[in-house]
Amino acid sequence: MGTLTSGKVALVTGASSGIGRAAAQIFAREGAKVAVADVNVAGAEETVKMIQDGGGEAFCIKADVSQAAEVEAMVSAVVETYGRLDCAYNNAGIEGALASTTDYTEADWAPVIAINLTGVWLCMKYEIPHMLKNGSGAIVNTSSAAGLLGAPRMPAYVASKHGVVGLTKTAALEYAKSGIRVNAVCPGIIDTSMVGRLKERRPRMFEKIEAGEPIGRMGQPEEIAETAVWLCSDAASFVTGHAMAVDGGIVAQ
Repeated sequence: MGTLTSGKVALVTGASSGIGRAAAQIFAREGAKVAVADVNVAGAEETVKMIQDGGGEAFCIKADVSQAAEVEAMVSAVVETYGRLDCAYNNAGIEGALASTTDYTEADWAPVIAINLTGVWLCMKYEIPHMLKNGSGAIVNTSSAAGLLGAPRMPAYVASKHGVVGLTKTAALEYAKSGIRVNAVCPGIIDTSMVGRLKERRPRMFEKIEAGEPIGRMGQPEEIAETAVWLCSDAASFVTGHAMAVDGGIVAQ
């Protein structure tokens, strides 16, 4: 067991699989008590079991991050269960439909913005007041390499992830003197179920993207999760307002 987040309480959204699950496990490995949140309860419960089987402490919360009441209840449940909130990894997100900007429909647009962008804002809205009571806290939001670059046929996703970067910088400046740090991770092409779905839908597009990875491969969920946990830890005490690309070099091109 590590000590990077020893004695801390961490909340991870979108923790039923992929990057969120990996982050929840790493928070626990590094000594945190972990609240595992997702709309997919079965997957979240499986993540909790993995943590408990590894000797860690965790519990599951069902929450749709696009719904204010559910987010407020989620954060309250963490504080009621563990007494405080030190670290929050706001990771829940969806890829949405694939279509050009003009072909995108309002019905396609709305859920992507609601979950990926409004969801991150709502999480911070209810997390930060508890951190202010503690006088400290660290938040990491999941953006994307598509939050730093454009990506054809993904207008809502790209807009939402750019929005997360701006929101992260704004919150970081607002609460810097209050002991709360806010950063974002910007993953590249990561081997998750989301990317698997996109590959099935647009195989040629993803062949090109993968071939364009300077590092020569897709990333693994753990590689993003390790970064997110580090950013939440005291080891990153002077890092705030940063959108960190963890992308195998895509943004550097």
